[in-house]
Amino acid sequence: MNSRIFNVLEYNKIIEMLNSQAASSLGKQRTASLKPSINLEEVIQLQDETDEAANVLRLKGNVPLGGIFDIKPSIKRTIIGGTLNPHECLDVSSTIYGGKQIKKFIEDIEEMELPILRELVSQILPLNELERIIKSCIDDNGHVMDSASDKLRTIRSKIKTNESRVRDKLDSYTKSKSKMLSDAIVTIRNDRYVLPVKQEYRGSIGGIVHDQSSSGATLFIEPQSVVDLNNHLQEARVQETHEVDRILRGLSEKIADSESYLFQNVEALAQIDFMFARAKLGKSMRASMPKMNDKGIIKMKQGRHPLIDEDEVVPNDVEIGESYTSIVITGPNTGGKTVTLKMVGLCTLMAQSGLQVPALDGCEMAVFSNVFADIGDEQSIEQSLSTFSSHMTNIVNILKHVDHQTLVLFDELGAGTDPQEGAALAMSILDEVVRRDARIIATTHYPELKAYGYNRNGVINASVEFDVQSLRPTYRLLIGVPGRSNAFEISKRLGLNEDIIETAKTHIGTDSKSVENMIASLEESRRGAENDYQEAEQVLIEAEELRQDLQHQWAQLEKNREDIYKKAELKAEKALQKAREEAELIVSEMRNMKNQANLKEHEWIEARKMLDEAQPKLTKAQKEKVKKTDIEKDLQAGDEVKLLSLNQNGTVIEKINDKEFQVQVGIMKVKVKRKDLQFIKREEPLVEKPIATVKGSNYHVKTELDLRGERYEDAIQQLEKYIDDALLAGYPSVSIIHGKGTGALRTGVQTYAKKHPHIESYQAGGMNEGGSGVTVIKFR
Repeated sequence: MNSRIFNVLEYNKIIEMLNSQAASSLGKQRTASLKPSINLEEVIQLQDETDEAANVLRLKGNVPLGGIFDIKPSIKRTIIGGTLNPHECLDVSSTIYGGKQIKKFIEDIEEMELPILRELVSQILPLNELERIIKSCIDDNGHVMDSASDKLRTIRSKIKTNESRVRDKLDSYTKSKSKMLSDAIVTIRNDRYVLPVKQEYRGSIGGIVHDQSSSGATLFIEPQSVVDLNNHLQEARVQETHEVDRILRGLSEKIADSESYLFQNVEALAQIDFMFARAKLGKSMRASMPKMNDKGIIKMKQGRHPLIDEDEVVPNDVEIGESYTSIVITGPNTGGKTVTLKMVGLCTLMAQSGLQVPALDGCEMAVFSNVFADIGDEQSIEQSLSTFSSHMTNIVNILKHVDHQTLVLFDELGAGTDPQEGAALAMSILDEVVRRDARIIATTHYPELKAYGYNRNGVINASVEFDVQSLRPTYRLLIGVPGRSNAFEISKRLGLNEDIIETAKTHIGTDSKSVENMIASLEESRRGAENDYQEAEQVLIEAEELRQDLQHQWAQLEKNREDIYKKAELKAEKALQKAREEAELIVSEMRNMKNQANLKEHEWIEARKMLDEAQPKLTKAQKEKVKKTDIEKDLQAGDEVKLLSLNQNGTVIEKINDKEFQVQVGIMKVKVKRKDLQFIKREEPLVEKPIATVKGSNYHVKTELDLRGERYEDAIQQLEKYIDDALLAGYPSVSIIHGKGTGALRTGVQTYAKKHPHIESYQAGGMNEGGSGVTVIKFR
């Protein structure tokens, strides 16, 4: 790929934008050196990488790539025995940590397949021990901590002690000899603590003079009494420096030992940052991943020039390489022809660099071995190519390298010389490039080239639309329609006399008139086709709205039907509830008469069962369907299930066979087919105090009844009901808590127990069960 094309098409500006998206210096190094590839497989790989990173950005919004540094120079220094400073060691630790963060981030994404990124993060090694050692020696500010070694802690403690002694000694001077001092402070000169002494008191203080003020009125003197203390302090500081150097040397050696792993981490992190920089640039441009080919086919839907503000740029459809290999764009200057030319060329370079292109999804781009451009008018970057000779020099060089894998962009081909000769030369150059099967997009304002596309196979005309009413270009590219001169219409709109315009028309040759008429006819046909398309699109929109409206009405009808079902069921439920309340009254009476009537237990349960089975079945429309997974679920005794026909919860008692189970619903035990059961949950069986469901799935009978504080009649009535429930629950024994008191309640409980046909025996509770305040009843 020739380097000149990067400046002509402003590819370098794209690289600058890409560079700003990189999160680290590692990524910036790769973005700065990015160049288009001419290998199809390599380009496809680059595009896949960018697309994978773009998918992560769409899902997560951002990626943790902070704290990563280019530590390769530091690692190389440690290999040859160099010692890193604290900040360089900290950069190594930070990069290790940053690698672990991005590794965890990618590994935690389960919503999509990320083969490229997962392969890269698999190469990142945690190196936890090295990170821990560095962190234990150096704090976040790059300072070697006291905890780095016991010796360093001791030395720094000695430094603090000596500093304190020196300051205390000098503070005594500031208090006792303040008149001799320029300022009552302790300061530092040459790393030694000194006093600012007035010149005239030099002999009174005595000691070593380290400095003097600019005026000479103040001398900075180290009193003789603190010289030894300062010496000790300096010795301790030298020891500190040596110990810090030893610690850093040790850290550098450990970094050198892990050099191969660190280089591997850095390479993986650089590639990941590079991928996400490309994806971020695509996101900022609202770009899409192009499908790549090596057949010279370009298909761009609503392609935009990436360097023009999105609010100002006009998207255009561009196709080349299938039905035709060359596009000749004609029309007046300032119409946007050059922008279209540069847009196709720049997007081609971006696609071959693995960057997404600013166009709608489904675009297709080609991989060319070379992209050439002759763009040299006043809109060009390089103003030096503004003359005909400069143009020709560049075109001659292009023709030396053109082949079937080349994209050639000619702007104002043949300009800068006699119009007739320029037009003839332009057609001849185009013929030569077409013959070599290159892909060509050329712009020109020569009228002779307007009919060029009609006389050549593989060539099509195009133009940039111009609005005569507003006298401004719309910048819309019209494929298949050559540009026409609008001079007469513009002049007329600006107020030029019509007689002058008519006279001017007579000077135009017959051929030119025919071409202009043909172009006008084509434009009229195009507008008609566009109007028809818009009308058809409007009809389609209306039809879609009608379809959605019908769907909404149908859904509303279905909802109303469901509401009717629900209202009917609610009414039935109310009637059923009233019937059950009446039945409960009957059951209460039957319970009172139970002992006298000597009603057998199985007859009692059967009566309750008949009452519950009297519930009417509700609408089949609301009947729940059992999922296949529920049918295949192996039910066990104790499982909580739902009886779909009764819409009630129950507990599985035992499995009769593969198709039937015995289930307890409330106080009744029923035999139910497997398809009528929906599994709800399974609870761990209790070792002690088994519970029985007697009033729905959320109510359980306790193994004791507390009657303390109850009136005698109420207590006996509660006792009767509780004994019935405990019998149904299958308990072997229960405890009745009545307290000691006067003994009347205990006598009543024991008298009831003595007469009950299903109670085998009763006795007072043991010492740990409540003694005489509790009666323990055993059932038959």
